[in-house]
Amino acid sequence: MKNNFIKTLLTLLVFIGISCSKDEGDTTPTNPTPTETTITSSATSVSIAESSRSAAITITMTGKDWAAVSDQAWCTLSVTSSSLQSQEVTINVTANTTTSARQAILTFVMDGNAQKNVKVTVTQAASASLYPSYNTNPIAADATGMSSNATELASKMKLGWNIGNTLEATGGETAWGNPKVTKALIDFVKANGFNAIRIPCSWNQYLANSTTAQIKADWLARVKEVVQYCVDNDMYVIVNIHWDGGWLENNCTEAKKVENNAKQKAFWEQIATQLRGFDEHLLFASANEPKVADATQMAVLNSYHQTFIDAVRSTGGKNAYRNLIIQGPDTDIEKTNKLMTTLPTDKVANRMMAEVHFYPYQFTLMTKDESWGKMFYYWGAGNHSTTDTERNPTWGEEADVDKFFKSMKTQFVDKGIPVILGEFGAIKRDLTGDALTLHLKSRADFLKYVVKQSKANGMIPFYWDAGFMGVNTMTIFNRTNNTVYDAQALTALQDGLK
Repeated sequence: MKNNFIKTLLTLLVFIGISCSKDEGDTTPTNPTPTETTITSSATSVSIAESSRSAAITITMTGKDWAAVSDQAWCTLSVTSSSLQSQEVTINVTANTTTSARQAILTFVMDGNAQKNVKVTVTQAASASLYPSYNTNPIAADATGMSSNATELASKMKLGWNIGNTLEATGGETAWGNPKVTKALIDFVKANGFNAIRIPCSWNQYLANSTTAQIKADWLARVKEVVQYCVDNDMYVIVNIHWDGGWLENNCTEAKKVENNAKQKAFWEQIATQLRGFDEHLLFASANEPKVADATQMAVLNSYHQTFIDAVRSTGGKNAYRNLIIQGPDTDIEKTNKLMTTLPTDKVANRMMAEVHFYPYQFTLMTKDESWGKMFYYWGAGNHSTTDTERNPTWGEEADVDKFFKSMKTQFVDKGIPVILGEFGAIKRDLTGDALTLHLKSRADFLKYVVKQSKANGMIPFYWDAGFMGVNTMTIFNRTNNTVYDAQALTALQDGLK
C-alpha cells in the first residue's frame, strides 16, 4: 500500500515538472508542420497593344528563388531569375507586323520545382498598320478659322456641285474625257449659284510605293491646287477617298478589316497633313459608297470611319477641329436608317456629318427595262402621261422624298449631325416630241424638289455632274469652254433654294 502511494506521488511530480517546464517558455511542438511555399503573379494574363512595347507584372514567392522562361522569341523578360520575395518584371515585346494577334506563355518556376510554378499568358494585338506612320510631324491644335461646328458650317453651305469623273478617273485626271480642272471652271461654277464643291478623289493609283502606301507628292500637290481654287472663291469643299479601285468600298469585310484599316490610316495621314493649312472651308469625307449588306459589315465600315477620324485628328493643326463626314452603308437612305445605329467616336464634339446619296433608280439612272421593272420617264404630281402610262412612276416621287429625307433629319440632323446629300441627279433621256417635253419638265421638278426638301430637312445637296454631254447624262456645265450646257436643270436647282 505504502509502495503504491510512493509510485503515484513520483508520477505526479514528474507530470508537474514537465508542465512547468513548458510553461517556462518551451513552445516547440513535438511534431512541427512544414510551411507551405507559394509563387504568384499580379496577373496571369496580359494584353499588349501593337503600338505598345512593354507591360509590367509583379512576381511574389515564399521560396528561395525563381527562374522564368518564355516560349516565344518575340516576348522577353527584364528579369529571368530572382531571390527576392517580391520582384517587378517588365515584359518586352517586338512589333507585331502580322495581321493576326499572337500569344506567348511565360512560366515562372520556384526553387527548381516544376510543380511550383505560375504561368502568364501574353497576348499582343495584330498590327494596326502594315505601313509606316505618315504622321511624322504632328503640330499643336490650331483653332484659327475653325470656329464653326457641324451645324453652323452646314448652315453656310447652300448648294453643292460634284467635279465628277475627273480626279477619281482611273488612268489620270483626263482619262475619262474631261479636261483638267482649272480655276476658271471653279469661278464659273461659283458664278452660277454653287457655293460648295465635292471633289471625288482616287489615291491608290497614285502610289509612289505600293509596299509602303506612300502617295506621290505631285498628286497630293495637284489635289491641294484644286482645293485652293475653291477656297479662293470662298467655297466650301469636300475631299474624299472615292471608289479608288474598290479597295475599301467593295471590302467592308472581316477578312479585309486589318489590311484596309492600315491603308485608310496611311492615306489619311498623308492627305490630312498635306491639306492641314486650310481653314473650315475644307471638309474631309472618309469614303464614297461603301458596300454593306448587314450589321457585321456595318461594324467593319465603322472601323474604317474610326480610323479615318483618328488619323485626321492625330495630325493636329486645323485638322484638330476640322468637320469630318462619314458615309452610310451604300450611302443608301433606307440602309443607313436601318444599319447605321451607332457612330464612330470623335474626341472633338459636334464636328461630324453623315453622307447619303439619292437616285430613285428607275427614274434617275435606269437605261433599259428589266424583268423586275421598267424605266420611268416621268416624275411628280401633274407630270404623269396619259398616253405613255407604262412609263409613269410607281414610287420615288414627292411622298417618298419627304419620307426618306425626314428619316435622315430624325436620325442625324435633329441630333446635331448635319447630312450631306453627296450625290443626286437624273439623266436626260433620248426622247422626242411630247414625251421629251414632259420628261424634261419632270426632271426639272425632281431636281427642284430634292433641293427644296434637302434644305427643309437640314441636308446639303450636291449635284452629280460627270461632264459627259448627250443622252442619258446629267451634265450641267460644258467644261471645255465653261458654258452652261443644261440651263433647264441649272434653273431648277437654283429655284429649289428659293
